[in-house]
Amino acid sequence: MEGLAAAIAERGWVECPGFLDVARCAALRAEAEGLRRSGRFRAAGIGHHAERREDIRSDELLWIDPTLAPLAAAVLQGELETLRMAVNAATYLGLHEFEGHYTAYPPGASYARHLDRFRDDDRRVVSVVLYLNDGWAAADGGELKLYLEDGAEAVTVLPEAGTLVCFLSAGLPHEVLPARRLRLSLTGWFRRRG
Repeated sequence: MEGLAAAIAERGWVECPGFLDVARCAALRAEAEGLRRSGRFRAAGIGHHAERREDIRSDELLWIDPTLAPLAAAVLQGELETLRMAVNAATYLGLHEFEGHYTAYPPGASYARHLDRFRDDDRRVVSVVLYLNDGWAAADGGELKLYLEDGAEAVTVLPEAGTLVCFLSAGLPHEVLPARRLRLSLTGWFRRRG
């Protein structure tokens, strides 16, 4: 965890394939798929009022509730809590909590270039995405594209199961390219107190 935290402190982002093992990813994927089939996911929106704008984003989400998603809650309280403490130790960002949701991108869904921090609210500090997609190939689309601050070429991350991506919420514009099959992740933010 210290290496991940150091990378975030040094360059503002990190990609970690194999952060979570295949069996845990499969269990999380099954939990998310079951909740989606049961109608628990909702169309995602933008801004504080979650305005639906399909021209900007067309994904679906379910905020993590431990009674509905105990496997996701266990990852939040385990691995992601350990990571939060390591990032705090390396960066002194004062991260207090994690807020997050399951995210589903059905075929054709995408999310246009954006920042994860609201204009009038700086509590979201570090964005976190843990991918749950087994056997993902480049032909499946759905890549995360990070536009680095230094003007270098954008970094593209394949949403393969077990890969974790973390980046500074206010500093890295990013987008999700159109998916060609269902793309699932556990997504959220390490936040500071308001």
